[in-house]
Amino acid sequence: MSSETYENGINPLDPVQSLKSPPSIPDVERVAHPQNTILADDSAVTKAEKIERHGGPDDFPESEAKRIKVDFSANEEAKGSGARTGERRKGVAPIKPEYLVHPQSSERDRSGALRDDDAAEGAAHEPARQPSDNRGKRKEKSRGQNTSRNFGSSKDEVGLCGSRMTRPEFSPNECQYGEKCRFEHNLRKYLKDWKREDLTTFGGICPIWKTNGRCNVGWKCRFVGSHMTEREAEDGRKELILTENSDIDNSSRSEVKSASSGTLNDIPVQARTELTKRKFKTPKADAYNKWLDTQSQKSEGQTSDQAVARNPNLEDDVDSQKQDREDNRARYISPPFLPSEKRRIYFGPDTPVLAPLTTQGNLPFRRLCVNLGAQLTYSEMAMSLPLIQGQKSEWALMRAHETEATPPSLSPSSAIVKDYDNARDLKFGAQIAANKPWQAVKTAEILTTLYPHLRLIDLNCGCPIDLVYRAGAGSALLDSQAKLEKIVRGMNAVSNDVPVTVKIRMGTKDNKPTALKLVERLVYGGEEAQIEGRGSSGAAAITLHGRSRQQRYTKSADWEYIADCAALIKRFNEKGDELVDTVNEAEPRTQPAGGKVYFIGNGDCYSHDDYQRHLSEAKVDSVMVARGALIKPWVFEEIGKGQYLDKSATERLALVEQFVRYGLETWGSDEIGVGTTRRFLLEWLSFAYRYVPVGILEHLPPRLQDRPPAWRGRNELETLLGSDNYKDWIKISEMFLGPAHNNFRFEPKHKSNSYKIEAEG
Repeated sequence: MSSETYENGINPLDPVQSLKSPPSIPDVERVAHPQNTILADDSAVTKAEKIERHGGPDDFPESEAKRIKVDFSANEEAKGSGARTGERRKGVAPIKPEYLVHPQSSERDRSGALRDDDAAEGAAHEPARQPSDNRGKRKEKSRGQNTSRNFGSSKDEVGLCGSRMTRPEFSPNECQYGEKCRFEHNLRKYLKDWKREDLTTFGGICPIWKTNGRCNVGWKCRFVGSHMTEREAEDGRKELILTENSDIDNSSRSEVKSASSGTLNDIPVQARTELTKRKFKTPKADAYNKWLDTQSQKSEGQTSDQAVARNPNLEDDVDSQKQDREDNRARYISPPFLPSEKRRIYFGPDTPVLAPLTTQGNLPFRRLCVNLGAQLTYSEMAMSLPLIQGQKSEWALMRAHETEATPPSLSPSSAIVKDYDNARDLKFGAQIAANKPWQAVKTAEILTTLYPHLRLIDLNCGCPIDLVYRAGAGSALLDSQAKLEKIVRGMNAVSNDVPVTVKIRMGTKDNKPTALKLVERLVYGGEEAQIEGRGSSGAAAITLHGRSRQQRYTKSADWEYIADCAALIKRFNEKGDELVDTVNEAEPRTQPAGGKVYFIGNGDCYSHDDYQRHLSEAKVDSVMVARGALIKPWVFEEIGKGQYLDKSATERLALVEQFVRYGLETWGSDEIGVGTTRRFLLEWLSFAYRYVPVGILEHLPPRLQDRPPAWRGRNELETLLGSDNYKDWIKISEMFLGPAHNNFRFEPKHKSNSYKIEAEG
């Protein structure tokens, strides 16, 4: 869909209706932001109808995207001289008065937004709620992501048999079920009676066919009219056949890519079958886990013997403690093998990082962010046990796009670690969560065996969601630091040349941070490790989110604490060799690649100004962006250019269109794929609507924690994109995906989460 359509004010959903309002009504009667009580529950179409019926206000002229480079000293001087009326209020977005719906009363409830923020980090693993009217009835256990939410279904009334899906009409494959098959075998009947009408968006041309040269869903495609034709057979009959795009050379495409456009890291069918049957071989993990069990048993026995032998009246006897340490060191048995030498990686000011985000951090969104300048990406958090068991839904989280397999872009002045080869580096890393060492170790070997396109494996130690925490994974590991160190060492031992990294929070409780102690343990090793001469855990990088688990997202991130941890790692990198007893000097292969541990800060980064400030003040190597990217994906573009970008509504809608294209290429252009794309688009819009254009702000910089009062945009489309009514989000999706399926459902996260805000402390 061309940008001219939006610029001319044509509504892609209904060309008869204009996106711009008639200029005949005075500005005072301008239709307000959807939060206005007059149209509080109306959909976008209803608003358009009311405008047509009652007239509409003058439109704010929308110029081309303004590129605003802010001189903060001049800005402050202007504010001080009274250039802007009123002072900036904490927690409230400073919108210019002319764009406010209710200038005198701008307070609004935004608690739902906070719940969405929390959900972004792990609500996919929330348990399903059981309806109160079904007590006593046995319920089938929900599996997969977002089990507490019902999205309905999007599928054909009667599906087409797979034996016919990509075949010509008169030469289908043989169906193994024959007459007992419950799917349609008559192609013409399927197209006429069971398949929904073709979509007319994207010019009616299938995005997959246009990019790949062929469509992998064949006759089920919602754009099938663009790649089908009818030919005359030798017997005179008319036969329906699928066509290929002659402009694409299919023979040049790599074999590692799946049927989806440019997708990498699809698990082989044979490997997944072996995992489900527990036949996949993990020799390194098995040997290492056996060694872990032996060490654990010996450690328990030694502790018991030492407690009996020691004089209870001499608990502080230094000689006894020293003797215990020597005994432990003498009895210590080395692991069955040392870690392989790791590939060198790099984190720096020129590598802004897109955080691993549950649900929203899907492949199409990551692909969009990479196009906008994100240099490093992560998969959504995957649980280790389902990966080991070969669950298809969990392995789907490991898929990456070919743009994520390219090296990060570096500036010539980058301080590169020794032996770093940018050509061998890539953007994409996998994140896993585990509550037991054997699970993490086994998962690490499986991932590195099956996937050549992995930059690193990251261990999630920050997920605050109850289901994950109570199982002992995620942020629960912050309170089990010895176990966490053991997990990292084990993963590092079996991950071949793939580095292992860790993402943590400040701690589990407010005002009781433990991250500094944990960081020290990870970079120097625990007391036992130092005695045994093992040194560092081998973590190549540590990311710290400047909040506790209990805090969730209710307060600003603590960048002063992040700076304290960064200083500790800096000392390790500069003087690590001097701080370790030369007698106990660790084997180099057990240390981080190149002897350097990278440190990344995370929390409340929403602009290039936030990014640069954190680099200069906290002294972190790089900054990870999470919610800021969900609300404003072009934050990476701003970081690269060092200036604010006032994206017009037209440009923002073009990003939505781009996401939809990527979604169809990833999940398919059939009814199910269209429904999946719509669902994940709505998940993103549940964050994106919170963006307030910098052009209507009274003060800069914008702050992530600020919540806007009711406002209207500079034109009708900008107002629509800022609507917090999920019905308007569905209308936006219909601009590109057509009307939703009758059985499609979407429930915003903040209306379905099973936990309560007050329960978080």
